[in-house]
This record gives sequence, structure tokens and C-alpha cells, in this order.
Amino acid sequence: MGYIFFIVLSFFSLIILISAIFIVRQQTSAVIERFGKFHSIRSSGIQLKIPLVDRISGRVNLRIQQLDVIVETKTKDDVFVRLKISVQFQVLSQKVYEAFYELQNPQDQITSYVFDVVRAEVPKMKLDYVFERKDDIAIAVKGELNEAMGDYGYDIIKTLVTDIDPDPQVKEAMNRINASEREKVAAEYEAEAERIKIVAKARAEAESKRLQGQGIADQRREIARGLEESVEVLNNVGINSQEASALIVVTQHYDTLQSLGEETNSNLILLPNSPQAGSDMLNNMIASFVASNRIGEEMKKKNEDQAKLGGKK
Repeated sequence: MGYIFFIVLSFFSLIILISAIFIVRQQTSAVIERFGKFHSIRSSGIQLKIPLVDRISGRVNLRIQQLDVIVETKTKDDVFVRLKISVQFQVLSQKVYEAFYELQNPQDQITSYVFDVVRAEVPKMKLDYVFERKDDIAIAVKGELNEAMGDYGYDIIKTLVTDIDPDPQVKEAMNRINASEREKVAAEYEAEAERIKIVAKARAEAESKRLQGQGIADQRREIARGLEESVEVLNNVGINSQEASALIVVTQHYDTLQSLGEETNSNLILLPNSPQAGSDMLNNMIASFVASNRIGEEMKKKNEDQAKLGGKK
């Protein structure tokens, strides 16, 4: 009988000992109550409590937590928009009592403040400004939450506006506007590129014309120099200038006829092409030169006579 009593006593002692030991995990605080009244806060590690007297009322997570709140509101230009606000918060280790006892549901409390701030700030802005100034909205939410939740042991680490979703019809209209702007910019670039091509082509053509003219001038200068040398050579062998010119003209005439004959597919006809053509051409050129010289001499004499009459007066 005594042996059985000892076994039962040992069993109950073991149960009491086990119930007196508990473990608190890292980044967690345990709230201990004694006879229903707050007694102490235990941090991470192995902890002891009085069995049947003390109890663990709850555990408070000290890690950073995130709460996502979706708020639907209207902008200043009467566009309905949905904003996703991400709130990162943490319970302060020195204010676990306030966080555990003073707020029944802290997530609902945070959500209420987020709704209040967003619906106060966004209606002051046009839709474009909501996208541009989303950081201002996040700062306003963080400031309001820190002021409201600090007394309850909560620290607001950061608030982020993670999504801005306008009404689908408004979003489609914005996409059309952006597409039109991009098409306009593309057209301007294409027009500028076409202008550059036209200017470059015009400059190339002008340079080509200049070089072509320079080439023609050089060609004619060389022809004239060659004719001059030919006449000089013929004069040296006793042929006068007129006979030399006639010989050169006749020679070039027949050289031209020969070159035309070598072209089998040529449709060019040289007029006149009789044997007398070279001589007639030379005679006409000489007559023109003589007439031109005569007119020049007469005009020179006339100008000298007028100058003498003017000097006498």
C-alpha cells in the first residue's frame, strides 16, 4: 500500500514539476498572470512559474510584421482608385504590457487609421499626382500611425504604397494617351531623320556638282593647253597658225567620226559629216574671230575719241 502511494505521489510531483517549466521562443514575450492578475513578462529562454497559481495568459510576437490594407477612394478629378498600403510594424519589447492589454485587435486599429489618412490625402490630388506623390501619402500614413499606435506599444517601421489601381476605363484611357504621346515622339524623330537625310543628300549633290564643274574646267584647260602646244609645234615646222588650226580641226573631226564608228549600238548622228565640214567650221570660226576683233578695235577707237573731246572741254 505504501509503495502505491509513493508511485502516485511521484507521478503528481513530476506533473507539477513539468507544469512549472516552460520555454519562451526567440523574439517572443510571454505574459504571466497570477490568480488572474498581471504578474510579469518573461523573455526568451527556459522560465519557471508556480503551478496552479501562475498561468501563461498569452504570447506577444516581437518580430516585424506586415499588414496589407486596400483602400478605395476618389481623387480630386473624380476618378475612383484602389491603393494597396503595406504597413510594417513591431511591438516594442519595453511596452509588451500596453500592446497585450490595451488593444483587443491591433490590425483592425491600424487599418482604420490607414483608411482615415488615405481618404483624407488622396481626394486633394489629381490622379497623375497620386502616382507622382505616392511617397508623400506613405509618409502621411506613417506619421499618423506612429502618433496613434506609439502609446499602445507599437512602432511603425515603414509604410509603402505598393499598388495604385485606377478604374479600368480610366486605365485604358491613360494607356491610349501614353500611346499617342509615344507615337508623336516617334513621328518627330522620323521627321528629323528624314530632314537630316535630305540635307545630307543636298550637300552631296552640291559637292558633286562642284567637283563636276571643276573637272570640266580642268578638262577644258588641258584641251586648250594641248591645242596651244599643237599649234606651237606646227609653227616650228613652217606651218602658220591658220593652217595649223585647220589641220587640228580636221584631225579632231575625223577622230570623232572614228570613235563614233567604233560604237555599234550608238544612235548619235554627227552633223555636218561631209569632208568639207571641218574646213567650213574652221572658216566660220576664223570669220567670227576677225569680226569680233574688228568690233573691239572700233569700240576702243570710239572710246579714245570721246576721251579726247572730253579733255578739250
